[in-house]
Amino acid sequence: MSQIHPTALISPSAQIDETAIIGPYCIVGDEVSIGAHTVLHRHVVVTKLTRIGQHNQLYQFASVGEDPQDLKYAGERTWLEIGDHNTIREACSLHRGTAQDNELTKIGSHNLLMVNTHVAHDCVIGDHNVLANNVGVAGHVTIGNHTIIGGNSGIHQFCTVDDYSLIGGASLILKDVAAFTMVSGNPAKAHGLNVEGMRRKDWSKETIDVLRQAYRTIFRSGLTTVQALEVLSNELLPKDPMIQLLIDSLQKSNRGVVR
Repeated sequence: MSQIHPTALISPSAQIDETAIIGPYCIVGDEVSIGAHTVLHRHVVVTKLTRIGQHNQLYQFASVGEDPQDLKYAGERTWLEIGDHNTIREACSLHRGTAQDNELTKIGSHNLLMVNTHVAHDCVIGDHNVLANNVGVAGHVTIGNHTIIGGNSGIHQFCTVDDYSLIGGASLILKDVAAFTMVSGNPAKAHGLNVEGMRRKDWSKETIDVLRQAYRTIFRSGLTTVQALEVLSNELLPKDPMIQLLIDSLQKSNRGVVR
């Protein structure tokens, strides 16, 4: 049997793995599934239509799977999916998707969402990300993998934050953040590569040097985006395959990248 505290309220339609722990005064609503070894510590609300994977930790007053804050929402069946090994700290709010998008908000695995993080409807968040205290992520935002978003930062709807980037604290993101870049400010501006993050991951000096060349080509050379893409594709990509992430950032951006 699952370890469910007697003060918890559990919907009959919820599916809870026998190794999960549901702490005091938690509420688990209709059509919620909770995977193996996931812990709802206390006072956690998982409203409905939410799938939570394995080995997650959810702390007090987290509001998970609530209706989206979208005036177009009219009670449609939409979902929130959370992967494995995530830590969701106190007072986080994670909302389900809307029918106007893919009916899904999706959070991957191995993420740390610090106190009072808000993830709005229809967001897609990858793996190994850190969102610090009071980060606000508006609707339809995409966050890649291995990013760090500083406390009190806000990300405008429909923006993309690409892999291995770093957003400084109290920043306002109005455009897409390219892979590997370090941005901050209100509105945010690019301030270089996330080199310290690369070193912590034991990336080679050769890879970092090629990415430095790519950064200068995009942000400091005065080239147009088309011209910069030609340099990246023809000269730098053959030197290191990581350059492809920067190429993808530029090619798929609909809002332009933070510069």
